Amino acid sequence: MIKIAMIPARYAATRFPAKLMQLLGEKTVIRHTYENTVATGLFDEVIVVTDSDIIFKEIVDNGGKAKMSVRQHESGSDRIAEAVAEMDADIVVNVQGDEPFVQKEPLKKLLDVFEGMDGEKVQVASLMQVLKEPQFIADPNYVKVAVDRNMNALMFSRSAIPYHRDQQVNPVYYEHIGVYAFRKQALMNFTSWPVTSLEAAEKIECLRYLEYGVPLKMIVTQYMGIEIDTPEDLLRAAELLK
Repeated sequence: MIKIAMIPARYAATRFPAKLMQLLGEKTVIRHTYENTVATGLFDEVIVVTDSDIIFKEIVDNGGKAKMSVRQHESGSDRIAEAVAEMDADIVVNVQGDEPFVQKEPLKKLLDVFEGMDGEKVQVASLMQVLKEPQFIADPNYVKVAVDRNMNALMFSRSAIPYHRDQQVNPVYYEHIGVYAFRKQALMNFTSWPVTSLEAAEKIECLRYLEYGVPLKMIVTQYMGIEIDTPEDLLRAAELLK
């Protein structure tokens, strides 16, 4: 199977404009993400897909590969679908540009679910990690996911799911990590479907798959680092980098 990693990278982020060009140590956030993805050695190709000349130049000037988006896009999946439409690929992994602490093991676990007889049924997969801190469980910037016994997603939400009504029960909360793997055709199908009501309400693009009846296989990872959504996240990431 041909496996490629695409890193969608918008410059004008709503909550933290220009976050991908913020310095984290001696490199920008997007450069950390790109170089760490390449360093896993898992992919036949790694490409940053961006709407920004600044981000494009940052990657290319430092020896990386980047493509400019032709059209405006509402989601990262739409952005990478445009980029891979004419590429030869079986599995496409969407690594978010604001995930500078990319590691090999979680991405390998993500790719492995497409192998074997059971893997032939998987169309889309994504990562999650256990979320324990109450302030993060309540924080709408942290997307939560509930899963069934087969580790397929039941629902994604910015609210705390499940709601902890019975205090005698200790539910497990999972944070959805915005790293996806798709069979190429599943990704192309996604871009042909109109935005759905849950997706529009929550601003969580993977809800479109659930509303169209496509299961998302979820893989638990122990550690994926810090997603840079706010200036506070950047400070936490700088401490982790040390």
